[in-house]
Amino acid sequence: MAIISSRQQSQNPDEPQPKRQKRPRESKKASEQTPSLAPSEVSTENALLQPEAKVDEQGKQEDSIRPHRFSDYIGQKDLKDVLEIAIKAAKSRNEVLDHLLLYGPPGLGKTTMAMILASEMGVGCKITSAPALERPRDIAGLLIGLKPGDVLFIDEIHRLSRMAEEILYPAMEDYRLDITVGKGTTAKTRSIPLVKFTLVGATTRVGALTSPLRDRFGLVQKLRFYEPEELSKIVIRSAQLLNTPINSEGAQEVARRARGTPRIANRLLRRVRDYAEVKECGEITKVVAAEALELFQVDPCGLDWTDRKMLSVIIEQFNGGPVGIETIAAATGEDTQTIEEVYEPYLMQIGYLSRTPRGRTATQAAYKHMGFKQGSSSEQLSLL
Repeated sequence: MAIISSRQQSQNPDEPQPKRQKRPRESKKASEQTPSLAPSEVSTENALLQPEAKVDEQGKQEDSIRPHRFSDYIGQKDLKDVLEIAIKAAKSRNEVLDHLLLYGPPGLGKTTMAMILASEMGVGCKITSAPALERPRDIAGLLIGLKPGDVLFIDEIHRLSRMAEEILYPAMEDYRLDITVGKGTTAKTRSIPLVKFTLVGATTRVGALTSPLRDRFGLVQKLRFYEPEELSKIVIRSAQLLNTPINSEGAQEVARRARGTPRIANRLLRRVRDYAEVKECGEITKVVAAEALELFQVDPCGLDWTDRKMLSVIIEQFNGGPVGIETIAAATGEDTQTIEEVYEPYLMQIGYLSRTPRGRTATQAAYKHMGFKQGSSSEQLSLL
Protein backbone atom coordinates (compact mmCIF):
# COMPACT_ATOMS: atom_id res chain seq x y z
CA MET A 1 0.00 0.00 0.00
CA ALA A 2 1.44 3.25 -1.13
CA ILE A 3 1.69 6.06 1.39
CA ILE A 4 0.56 9.43 0.05
CA SER A 5 1.54 12.56 1.87
CA SER A 6 -1.05 15.14 2.88
CA ARG A 7 0.58 17.63 0.49
CA GLN A 8 0.04 15.25 -2.45
CA GLN A 9 -3.56 14.66 -1.43
CA SER A 10 -4.38 18.37 -1.48
CA GLN A 11 -3.07 18.81 -5.01
CA ASN A 12 -5.12 17.90 -8.09
CA PRO A 13 -2.93 16.12 -10.66
CA ASP A 14 -5.10 17.45 -13.53
CA GLU A 15 -4.44 21.11 -12.56
CA PRO A 16 -1.23 22.73 -13.74
CA GLN A 17 1.17 23.21 -10.88
CA PRO A 18 2.41 26.76 -10.20
CA LYS A 19 6.03 27.36 -10.73
CA ARG A 20 8.12 27.60 -7.58
CA GLN A 21 9.47 31.06 -7.06
CA LYS A 22 13.18 31.16 -6.65
CA ARG A 23 14.56 32.88 -3.60
CA PRO A 24 16.86 35.75 -4.37
CA ARG A 25 20.40 34.77 -3.67
CA GLU A 26 22.06 36.54 -0.75
CA SER A 27 24.70 38.90 -1.86
CA LYS A 28 28.19 38.02 -0.85
CA LYS A 29 29.14 41.62 -0.37
CA ALA A 30 27.95 43.45 2.73
CA SER A 31 27.81 46.66 0.78
CA GLU A 32 25.11 45.19 -1.48
CA GLN A 33 23.01 44.12 1.53
CA THR A 34 23.10 47.49 3.30
CA PRO A 35 21.39 50.36 1.52
CA SER A 36 23.54 53.39 0.95
CA LEU A 37 22.95 56.43 3.17
CA ALA A 38 22.86 60.01 2.15
CA PRO A 39 25.53 62.27 3.67
CA SER A 40 22.96 63.90 5.97
CA GLU A 41 21.78 60.47 7.14
CA VAL A 42 25.37 59.37 7.80
CA SER A 43 26.05 62.40 9.98
CA THR A 44 22.83 61.78 11.91
CA GLU A 45 23.76 58.14 12.43
CA ASN A 46 27.22 59.09 13.72
CA ALA A 47 25.69 61.55 16.14
CA LEU A 48 23.40 58.86 17.51
CA LEU A 49 26.29 56.46 17.93
CA GLN A 50 28.23 59.08 19.90
CA PRO A 51 25.77 60.61 22.37
CA GLU A 52 28.52 61.95 24.57
CA ALA A 53 29.36 64.61 22.01
CA LYS A 54 26.71 67.17 22.87
CA VAL A 55 26.67 70.17 20.60
CA ASP A 56 24.72 73.31 21.40
CA GLU A 57 22.71 75.35 18.91
CA GLN A 58 25.80 77.41 18.03
CA GLY A 59 27.68 74.26 17.05
CA LYS A 60 30.17 74.53 19.90
CA GLN A 61 30.79 71.57 22.13
CA GLU A 62 30.63 72.08 25.88
CA ASP A 63 33.59 70.17 27.27
CA SER A 64 33.60 68.82 30.77
CA ILE A 65 34.90 71.33 33.29
CA ARG A 66 36.62 68.58 35.24
CA PRO A 67 40.44 68.76 34.80
CA HIS A 68 42.24 65.67 33.48
CA ARG A 69 45.86 66.60 34.20
CA PHE A 70 47.79 68.01 37.14
CA SER A 71 48.66 71.00 34.98
CA ASP A 72 44.95 71.88 34.77
CA TYR A 73 44.23 71.16 38.44
CA ILE A 74 44.15 74.41 40.44
CA GLY A 75 44.91 74.41 44.17
CA GLN A 76 46.00 71.65 46.59
CA LYS A 77 49.66 72.35 45.83
CA ASP A 78 51.06 70.22 48.65
CA LEU A 79 48.91 67.26 47.67
CA LYS A 80 49.88 67.55 44.02
CA ASP A 81 53.58 67.63 44.90
CA VAL A 82 53.27 64.43 46.95
CA LEU A 83 51.31 62.60 44.26
CA GLU A 84 53.55 63.72 41.42
CA ILE A 85 56.57 62.30 43.26
CA ALA A 86 54.71 59.04 43.91
CA ILE A 87 53.71 58.75 40.26
CA LYS A 88 57.24 59.40 38.96
CA ALA A 89 58.69 56.87 41.40
CA ALA A 90 56.16 54.21 40.41
CA LYS A 91 56.82 54.78 36.72
CA SER A 92 60.59 54.61 37.18
CA ARG A 93 60.27 51.22 38.92
CA ASN A 94 57.61 50.04 36.48
CA GLU A 95 55.23 49.41 39.37
CA VAL A 96 51.65 50.31 40.16
CA LEU A 97 50.92 53.32 42.33
CA ASP A 98 50.49 52.60 46.02
CA HIS A 99 46.97 52.58 47.48
CA LEU A 100 45.75 56.08 48.31
CA LEU A 101 43.21 57.37 50.84
CA LEU A 102 41.83 60.89 50.29
CA TYR A 103 39.78 62.53 53.01
CA GLY A 104 38.25 65.94 53.51
CA PRO A 105 34.95 67.83 53.17
CA PRO A 106 32.76 67.05 50.15
CA GLY A 107 33.23 68.92 46.90
CA LEU A 108 36.98 69.47 47.11
CA GLY A 109 37.93 67.20 44.18
CA LYS A 110 38.59 63.71 45.52
CA THR A 111 36.96 62.01 42.53
CA THR A 112 38.74 64.36 40.13
CA MET A 113 42.07 63.55 41.77
CA ALA A 114 41.50 59.81 41.27
CA MET A 115 40.75 60.34 37.58
CA ILE A 116 43.85 62.49 37.19
CA LEU A 117 45.97 59.76 38.79
CA ALA A 118 44.69 57.22 36.29
CA SER A 119 45.30 59.64 33.42
CA GLU A 120 48.85 60.43 34.55
CA MET A 121 49.62 56.72 34.96
CA GLY A 122 48.07 55.91 31.59
CA VAL A 123 45.63 53.33 32.98
CA GLY A 124 41.87 52.95 33.31
CA CYS A 125 39.74 54.14 36.21
CA LYS A 126 36.66 52.42 37.61
CA ILE A 127 34.47 54.49 39.91
CA THR A 128 32.00 53.15 42.45
CA SER A 129 30.74 53.92 45.94
CA ALA A 130 30.70 51.84 49.11
CA PRO A 131 26.86 51.71 49.44
CA ALA A 132 26.72 50.07 46.00
CA LEU A 133 28.91 47.18 47.18
CA GLU A 134 26.32 45.44 49.34
CA ARG A 135 27.08 41.82 48.43
CA PRO A 136 30.47 40.09 48.23
CA ARG A 137 30.00 39.31 44.56
CA ASP A 138 29.65 43.03 43.80
CA ILE A 139 33.16 43.85 44.91
CA ALA A 140 34.51 40.51 43.66
CA GLY A 141 33.24 41.27 40.17
CA LEU A 142 34.95 44.66 40.21
CA LEU A 143 38.27 43.22 41.34
CA ILE A 144 38.27 40.40 38.78
CA GLY A 145 37.42 42.81 35.95
CA LEU A 146 40.38 45.11 36.60
CA LYS A 147 43.23 45.37 34.14
CA PRO A 148 46.91 45.63 35.17
CA GLY A 149 47.60 48.97 36.85
CA ASP A 150 43.97 50.14 36.86
CA VAL A 151 42.70 52.59 39.46
CA LEU A 152 39.67 51.49 41.48
CA PHE A 153 38.00 54.48 43.13
CA ILE A 154 35.59 53.81 46.01
CA ASP A 155 33.72 56.84 47.27
CA GLU A 156 32.41 56.99 50.85
CA ILE A 157 34.69 54.10 51.69
CA HIS A 158 33.89 54.45 55.40
CA ARG A 159 30.46 52.95 54.62
CA LEU A 160 31.85 49.61 53.43
CA SER A 161 30.31 46.57 55.04
CA ARG A 162 32.41 44.33 57.23
CA MET A 163 32.33 41.52 54.69
CA ALA A 164 33.46 43.84 51.88
CA GLU A 165 36.38 45.00 54.02
CA GLU A 166 37.45 41.41 54.64
CA ILE A 167 37.52 40.82 50.89
CA LEU A 168 39.63 43.95 50.36
CA TYR A 169 42.34 43.03 52.87
CA PRO A 170 44.07 40.27 50.80
CA ALA A 171 43.25 42.11 47.57
CA MET A 172 45.13 45.21 48.73
CA GLU A 173 48.09 43.43 50.29
CA ASP A 174 48.66 40.31 48.17
CA TYR A 175 46.47 41.02 45.12
CA ARG A 176 44.48 37.92 45.91
CA LEU A 177 40.75 37.25 46.10
CA ASP A 178 39.71 34.68 48.70
CA ILE A 179 36.32 33.08 48.15
CA THR A 180 34.53 30.38 50.12
CA VAL A 181 32.92 27.51 48.23
CA GLY A 182 30.36 25.31 49.94
CA LYS A 183 28.86 25.42 53.41
CA GLY A 184 29.48 23.80 56.74
CA THR A 185 32.09 21.08 56.96
CA THR A 186 32.45 20.94 53.18
CA ALA A 187 33.32 24.61 52.87
CA LYS A 188 36.63 25.33 51.17
CA THR A 189 38.52 28.55 50.60
CA ARG A 190 39.94 29.21 47.17
CA SER A 191 42.26 32.00 46.16
CA ILE A 192 42.01 33.73 42.82
CA PRO A 193 45.05 35.79 41.75
CA LEU A 194 44.33 39.38 40.82
CA VAL A 195 46.23 41.81 38.67
CA LYS A 196 48.09 44.57 40.47
CA PHE A 197 45.92 47.65 40.85
CA THR A 198 45.65 50.88 42.83
CA LEU A 199 42.78 51.41 45.25
CA VAL A 200 41.84 55.04 45.84
CA GLY A 201 39.42 55.53 48.70
CA ALA A 202 37.59 58.77 49.45
CA THR A 203 35.84 59.69 52.67
CA THR A 204 34.58 62.69 54.57
CA ARG A 205 34.98 60.87 57.90
CA VAL A 206 38.41 59.32 58.11
CA GLY A 207 37.85 58.46 61.77
CA ALA A 208 34.96 56.19 60.80
CA LEU A 209 37.31 53.82 58.94
CA THR A 210 38.48 50.76 60.79
CA SER A 211 42.16 50.69 61.68
CA PRO A 212 42.96 47.54 59.60
CA LEU A 213 41.55 49.15 56.47
CA ARG A 214 43.09 52.57 57.07
CA ASP A 215 46.54 51.11 57.75
CA ARG A 216 46.60 49.27 54.42
CA PHE A 217 46.74 52.52 52.46
CA GLY A 218 50.30 53.52 51.62
CA LEU A 219 49.33 57.19 51.14
CA VAL A 220 46.85 59.05 53.34
CA GLN A 221 46.29 62.65 52.25
CA LYS A 222 43.86 65.38 53.27
CA LEU A 223 42.23 67.89 50.92
CA ARG A 224 41.86 71.37 52.40
CA PHE A 225 39.45 74.18 51.64
CA TYR A 226 40.42 76.49 48.79
CA GLU A 227 41.47 80.11 49.07
CA PRO A 228 39.37 82.77 47.26
CA GLU A 229 42.23 83.39 44.81
CA GLU A 230 42.32 79.71 43.85
CA LEU A 231 38.55 79.57 43.48
CA SER A 232 38.64 82.67 41.30
CA LYS A 233 41.01 80.91 38.88
CA ILE A 234 38.73 77.86 38.88
CA VAL A 235 35.71 80.04 38.06
CA ILE A 236 37.55 81.73 35.18
CA ARG A 237 38.65 78.37 33.78
CA SER A 238 35.14 76.91 34.08
CA ALA A 239 33.62 79.99 32.45
CA GLN A 240 35.95 79.59 29.47
CA LEU A 241 34.91 75.94 29.07
CA LEU A 242 31.25 76.95 29.33
CA ASN A 243 31.71 79.76 26.77
CA THR A 244 30.58 82.31 29.35
CA PRO A 245 32.18 85.78 29.30
CA ILE A 246 33.31 86.86 32.77
CA ASN A 247 35.84 89.37 34.11
CA SER A 248 38.15 88.97 37.07
CA GLU A 249 35.92 90.96 39.46
CA GLY A 250 32.91 88.83 38.56
CA ALA A 251 34.92 85.66 39.15
CA GLN A 252 36.09 86.97 42.53
CA GLU A 253 32.51 87.73 43.54
CA VAL A 254 31.46 84.16 42.75
CA ALA A 255 34.56 82.73 44.44
CA ARG A 256 34.13 84.50 47.76
CA ARG A 257 30.59 83.14 48.09
CA ALA A 258 31.60 79.55 47.28
CA ARG A 259 32.45 78.48 50.87
CA GLY A 260 35.96 77.43 49.86
CA THR A 261 34.63 74.58 47.69
CA PRO A 262 35.15 74.21 43.90
CA ARG A 263 31.92 72.24 43.48
CA ILE A 264 29.91 75.10 44.98
CA ALA A 265 31.85 77.63 42.90
CA ASN A 266 30.97 75.83 39.66
CA ARG A 267 27.35 75.47 40.76
CA LEU A 268 27.07 79.19 41.52
CA LEU A 269 28.73 80.02 38.22
CA ARG A 270 26.05 78.11 36.33
CA ARG A 271 23.30 79.96 38.20
CA VAL A 272 24.94 83.32 37.47
CA ARG A 273 25.29 82.31 33.82
CA ASP A 274 21.55 81.56 33.67
CA TYR A 275 20.77 84.94 35.21
CA ALA A 276 23.08 86.78 32.81
CA GLU A 277 21.63 85.03 29.76
CA VAL A 278 18.00 85.64 30.73
CA LYS A 279 18.59 89.28 31.69
CA GLU A 280 20.87 89.77 28.66
CA CYS A 281 23.61 91.23 30.81
CA GLY A 282 26.42 90.14 28.51
CA GLU A 283 29.66 89.77 30.44
CA ILE A 284 29.43 88.65 34.06
CA THR A 285 30.70 91.51 36.18
CA LYS A 286 30.82 92.00 39.93
CA VAL A 287 27.43 93.73 39.90
CA VAL A 288 25.79 91.03 37.77
CA ALA A 289 27.20 88.23 39.94
CA ALA A 290 26.08 89.99 43.14
CA GLU A 291 22.55 90.54 41.83
CA ALA A 292 22.24 86.93 40.68
CA LEU A 293 23.53 85.42 43.91
CA GLU A 294 21.32 87.68 46.04
CA LEU A 295 18.39 86.36 44.01
CA PHE A 296 19.44 82.82 44.94
CA GLN A 297 19.79 83.88 48.62
CA VAL A 298 23.57 83.50 48.83
CA ASP A 299 25.01 86.40 50.82
CA PRO A 300 28.52 87.92 50.41
CA CYS A 301 29.98 85.45 52.94
CA GLY A 302 28.49 82.42 51.19
CA LEU A 303 25.76 81.84 53.78
CA ASP A 304 22.44 80.57 52.51
CA TRP A 305 18.99 80.69 54.09
CA THR A 306 19.64 77.76 56.45
CA ASP A 307 22.94 79.19 57.69
CA ARG A 308 21.32 82.50 58.55
CA LYS A 309 18.36 80.72 60.12
CA MET A 310 20.68 78.78 62.43
CA LEU A 311 22.51 81.91 63.53
CA SER A 312 19.30 83.90 64.04
CA VAL A 313 17.79 81.09 66.12
CA ILE A 314 20.87 80.92 68.37
CA ILE A 315 21.03 84.71 68.76
CA GLU A 316 17.35 85.63 69.02
CA GLN A 317 15.78 82.67 70.79
CA PHE A 318 18.69 81.54 72.98
CA ASN A 319 20.61 84.79 73.57
CA GLY A 320 23.61 83.57 71.58
CA GLY A 321 23.85 80.18 73.25
CA PRO A 322 25.05 77.80 74.37
CA VAL A 323 22.33 75.64 72.87
CA GLY A 324 22.24 71.92 72.07
CA ILE A 325 22.36 70.54 68.56
CA GLU A 326 19.00 68.77 68.99
CA THR A 327 17.37 72.06 69.96
CA ILE A 328 18.84 73.81 66.92
CA ALA A 329 17.61 71.00 64.67
CA ALA A 330 14.09 71.24 66.09
CA ALA A 331 14.01 75.03 65.73
CA THR A 332 15.32 75.08 62.14
CA GLY A 333 13.60 71.95 60.81
CA GLU A 334 16.91 70.30 59.85
CA ASP A 335 18.20 66.97 61.14
CA THR A 336 21.23 66.90 63.41
CA GLN A 337 23.47 65.03 60.96
CA THR A 338 22.89 67.63 58.23
CA ILE A 339 23.70 70.44 60.64
CA GLU A 340 26.87 68.75 61.89
CA GLU A 341 28.21 67.70 58.48
CA VAL A 342 26.95 70.42 56.11
CA TYR A 343 26.40 73.71 57.92
CA GLU A 344 28.51 73.68 61.08
CA PRO A 345 31.96 73.10 59.49
CA TYR A 346 31.81 76.24 57.36
CA LEU A 347 30.29 78.40 60.12
CA MET A 348 33.07 77.30 62.45
CA GLN A 349 35.70 77.79 59.77
CA ILE A 350 34.77 81.45 59.21
CA GLY A 351 34.45 82.04 62.95
CA TYR A 352 30.69 82.54 63.25
CA LEU A 353 29.99 79.51 65.45
CA SER A 354 31.81 77.85 68.35
CA ARG A 355 31.24 74.43 69.81
CA THR A 356 31.46 74.11 73.60
CA PRO A 357 30.75 71.22 76.01
CA ARG A 358 27.41 72.87 76.82
CA GLY A 359 26.39 73.47 73.20
CA ARG A 360 26.80 75.86 70.28
CA THR A 361 27.34 79.58 70.72
CA ALA A 362 27.32 82.46 68.23
CA THR A 363 30.48 84.56 68.09
CA GLN A 364 30.85 88.33 67.93
CA ALA A 365 31.47 88.07 64.16
CA ALA A 366 28.12 86.28 63.78
CA TYR A 367 26.34 89.07 65.68
CA LYS A 368 27.93 91.66 63.42
CA HIS A 369 27.13 89.76 60.22
CA MET A 370 23.50 89.20 61.22
CA GLY A 371 23.09 92.82 62.29
CA PHE A 372 22.50 92.30 66.00
CA LYS A 373 24.07 93.87 69.08
CA GLN A 374 25.93 91.33 71.18
CA GLY A 375 25.03 90.98 74.85
CA SER A 376 21.39 92.01 74.52
CA SER A 377 18.50 89.85 75.58
CA SER A 378 16.15 88.43 73.02
CA GLU A 379 13.59 91.16 73.75
CA GLN A 380 16.13 93.97 73.41
CA LEU A 381 17.92 92.83 70.25
CA SER A 382 17.83 95.59 67.67
CA LEU A 383 19.25 96.07 64.23
CA LEU A 384 22.44 98.08 63.92
